[in-house]
Amino acid sequence: MTVYHFIGIKGSGMSALAQILSDMKYKVQGSDVEKVFFTQKPLEKKGIPIFPFEKENIQEGQTVIASPAYNSDNAEIQAASELNVKVHSYPHFLGDFIQNFTSVAVTGSHGKTSTTGLLSHVIGEAKPTSYLIGDGTGKGEENSEYFVFEACEYRRHFLNYHPDYAIMTNVDFDHPDYFKDVEDVFSAFQEMGRQVKKAIIACGDDEYLQQLNVQVPVLYYGLSEENDFYAKDIRADKEGTHFDVYIRSSFYGSFTINGYGSHNVLNALAVITLCDYEEIDLHKVQAQLKTFEGVKRRFTEKTQGSQILIDDYAHHPTEISATIEAAQKKYPEKEVVAVFQPHTFTRTKAFLDEFAESLRAADHVYLCDIFSSAREKDGELSIEDLLERIPGASLIQEEKMDILHKHEEAVLIFMGAGDVQKFQAAYEKTF
Repeated sequence: MTVYHFIGIKGSGMSALAQILSDMKYKVQGSDVEKVFFTQKPLEKKGIPIFPFEKENIQEGQTVIASPAYNSDNAEIQAASELNVKVHSYPHFLGDFIQNFTSVAVTGSHGKTSTTGLLSHVIGEAKPTSYLIGDGTGKGEENSEYFVFEACEYRRHFLNYHPDYAIMTNVDFDHPDYFKDVEDVFSAFQEMGRQVKKAIIACGDDEYLQQLNVQVPVLYYGLSEENDFYAKDIRADKEGTHFDVYIRSSFYGSFTINGYGSHNVLNALAVITLCDYEEIDLHKVQAQLKTFEGVKRRFTEKTQGSQILIDDYAHHPTEISATIEAAQKKYPEKEVVAVFQPHTFTRTKAFLDEFAESLRAADHVYLCDIFSSAREKDGELSIEDLLERIPGASLIQEEKMDILHKHEEAVLIFMGAGDVQKFQAAYEKTF
């Protein structure tokens, strides 16, 4: 039996894949930097050894999987080369691995992680299912029929995959450090769509996905009645969001989800559409949709005194709008306060006006300094450029979080893809 050795095991996809192989009773180990990441907790829980990077970790007979973040500068990749041990890149390995199952790739500019989590929760009740979620969650079933995984468009990584199905949630301009414009993003999705074997489940309310030109059937879902599957009579209360689903104008069923906002209804529609196509029992789908508790860092709530604190990964204007809308729908009587940390100078520069517009939907806005990527130097702009575009907004610092106490009954949303959680942690210490 080979040992699977992961170089960069703390990466979210790498951690999830290591957990899956471990659950399937394979021998798994890995190496990474010393810094503690949230992705290592589940690895430690499963007893997967994590070593510092050292040449000695590489042995003949191992199956070595490397994160795309590491190259020939890494001591272990050099050692593998010297020992003639093949190094599989994470996307290549995953692309081969999914061929053992009925595979569903979940992709889109927004909503990938939530939809992957929701689909694995629903379909896993009906059939043995393994899944890999971009928040570092992975679960393997030894006799899996389905493999549900998040497929990222960044740097066209998802072109390593030839899945049976693809769910495509939307196409939007993001990753401005790599894609030229939204047309460039769509060209990547179009290319990925041509690698799908059975069918594509796509959001028909998205103008780009309407233009898909592929060789397999495309089933469209959305809020418009022109879609194959669509939701009507959407209403929200304290129990969640309720809606009816129609298939080409015929009533299909009534559903309830825990989440709020139209983006959560769309994610559920994607899952309902795929499950119908794969003939998963309707009653099981209805029951499982009701019990889904969400994924890490997606509208993660806690109560602190008279306030509701929400941690969310939103780092693009579309995601910010969706998160604020969800908070307003769930807590219509409360003030909604956004605490936002922009992620990378390139994204902040590309979406400066759009960030301002989406944040203006909150009742009050606090901005944290820009979280820069390791790949970029300080930009020519600063947080002040965003601040001046949002009337009444203020800057906030980790040492002075107690200013938020004045919003007594509010919903406070801490948003960003960097380390905005440290601002929430600092605030919680002021109680």
